Amino acid sequence: MTNMFDQFMSPSYMGIPLMALALTLPWVMYPTPTSRWLNNRLLTLQAWFINRFAQQLMLPMNPGAHKWTLMFASLMVFLLTLNLLGLMPYTFTPTTQLSLNMGFAVPMWLATVIIGFRNQPTIALAHLLPEGTPPLLTPLLIMIETISLFIRPLALGVRLTANLTAGHLLIQLISTAAFNLMFMMPTVAILTTVVLFLLTMLEVAVAVIQAYVFVLLLSLYLQENV
Repeated sequence: MTNMFDQFMSPSYMGIPLMALALTLPWVMYPTPTSRWLNNRLLTLQAWFINRFAQQLMLPMNPGAHKWTLMFASLMVFLLTLNLLGLMPYTFTPTTQLSLNMGFAVPMWLATVIIGFRNQPTIALAHLLPEGTPPLLTPLLIMIETISLFIRPLALGVRLTANLTAGHLLIQLISTAAFNLMFMMPTVAILTTVVLFLLTMLEVAVAVIQAYVFVLLLSLYLQENV
């Protein structure tokens, strides 16, 4: 069981942690945009993807939230790249670390809450008490809404960590089973390999969806406070 969880340990080489290298690698892989009129296909595809994502994310939001577009687009590309790179062999997935995900979730959630209390304190406080609440239930509902407000960043970080960790563990278990059954039960090993291929395709979709859901929920929290 210990070996199965070794893939989630922070990598190190000669005692030097490589977490900084793992976090820097996505930015090195992407080509730098240029100011030329015509770009190559890769730059054009990259710009099209970022523009479409930003347009889709910011279309239903108020104009006051549009200044967050660059940050959300950068976070989406960063998380998406980390999630997809972690599915490759002999790699490490930083987003399986709860500390990293909470480091993204808590500051951004706190920024949206501070913006709400600074720009519209009455509306921000009104979210803690639904309209038409009976007077007897007022203290209980305020307590519940306050707890739900502070649980939001924890839910963001745990959701991303749990989904990626579960997927990697399943891939590890099924690949080990297929390797061990290769000589004893070839037919079962082939079926297990097919299941492993399908699960890998599912994990690619999960990597994309979880990165999008993380940014989408942050944008919804921002929408409530702008």
